[in-house]
Amino acid sequence: MTRRVRTRIAPSPTGFLHLGTARTALFSWAFARHHGGDFILRIEDTDVARSTQEAVDQIIAAMKWLALDYDEGPFYQMQRLDRYREVIAKMLAEGTAYHCYCTPAELDAMREAQRARGEKPRYDGTWRPEPGKALPPVPAGVPPVVRFRNPTDGDVTWADMVKGPITISNRELDDLIICRPDGTPTYNFCVVVDDWDMQISHVIRGDDHVNNTPRQINILRALGAELPQYGHVPMILGPDGDKLSKRHGAVSVTQYEEAGYLPEAMVNYLARLGWSHGDAELFDRAQLVAWFDGQHMARSAAQWDAAKLNWVNAQYLKQMADEPLAGLVALHLQRRGIAAVADEQLQRRCALFKDRCATLVELADWLGMYFVPVEPLAAEVAAHVTDAVRPALQSLRDRLTEIDWDKATIAAAIKDVLGTHGLKMPQLATALRVLVCGRAQTPSIDAVLALFSRDTVLSRLQAV
Repeated sequence: MTRRVRTRIAPSPTGFLHLGTARTALFSWAFARHHGGDFILRIEDTDVARSTQEAVDQIIAAMKWLALDYDEGPFYQMQRLDRYREVIAKMLAEGTAYHCYCTPAELDAMREAQRARGEKPRYDGTWRPEPGKALPPVPAGVPPVVRFRNPTDGDVTWADMVKGPITISNRELDDLIICRPDGTPTYNFCVVVDDWDMQISHVIRGDDHVNNTPRQINILRALGAELPQYGHVPMILGPDGDKLSKRHGAVSVTQYEEAGYLPEAMVNYLARLGWSHGDAELFDRAQLVAWFDGQHMARSAAQWDAAKLNWVNAQYLKQMADEPLAGLVALHLQRRGIAAVADEQLQRRCALFKDRCATLVELADWLGMYFVPVEPLAAEVAAHVTDAVRPALQSLRDRLTEIDWDKATIAAAIKDVLGTHGLKMPQLATALRVLVCGRAQTPSIDAVLALFSRDTVLSRLQAV
């Protein structure tokens, strides 16, 4: 690298941070960390009517949950208006920008006439100053916009980090509005000034921005600024090949935290959506940083796969140490009004059940039976708590009142009762599960019972 690597993520607080922006943030963060550079958070809040503080708070919370730590920011564009106006004034003085007094009605009529002639709708340069050109009289009472004086010939070419060389003719570009009549600068202009002032070296963003890039490059050149390198990553599609939407699970990133996903798993899964390192499917954050050199970002769109995310999350749950896992499960239980504490007992319960779960919510579903009464389905009680099994359940309850309360002793008591009553293990074990756990399937019943209090087990067997 000939300059210090500085990347940024610049979400708009008109909505919550979604999966596509989170992936772009991850790529930008990993690239900066790989090269020992800086990662910057910028909030593009010039759309005052639609921007909300709630969205800003969620963006920052999502970045924190994913542990995408930023070195600078958050910067807010609305706090930089004086800087934008200073640059616009300089451009007007130098002739790289000009005032345009066309009204919205005039622009609509202009475009309709162009369409009628079979032409591409665009601003026709009515107010663009040219040598020897007489401009119309300035209309009274019409606040002007400011337009960028885009080059009329030549091409804009850049070596895209993802797509390779891209060339767009300047003839395809009209004179972009860079400041609205009320004095508010527009998106494409603010982005340019921000990237220039913040010395951004690499811009990794979605490929829906490809058409903005030649305009931004031309403005940067007009300002005499050094150009960043651009990389445009394809969008994430739903499993049906359509644009990712809420019906595919495209909710805010923080809702995945609420749904019981681990941030490490989400980072792993998002990284594999449009990037790869050989055949590696599971890797930690340090490995991602070591490998993410800006190469191997896919040119084709990635497909969201909820089942694959669940599989990745399940692997991380299995690998997670029981103490921190218990802390997370306790939080999920507390959200349900259950006064759970992340003590050694909860850690042992997590260890027993985590291999069966894809999310923390599923794990909390299992462990809820240790804290609140269960309500077995009547059909399961009828099917498994039969007249043939009830005497054995009563005998076992009597045995459980007096034995040491550990897995081995409980297992021995069950074995003795089976022998006495001539039953098979599934007959007694399933009935126990239904009455004590509220479900017909669990891990080994002796291990499950050992993690209950004796009083809870005896109470749930009382009705036999």
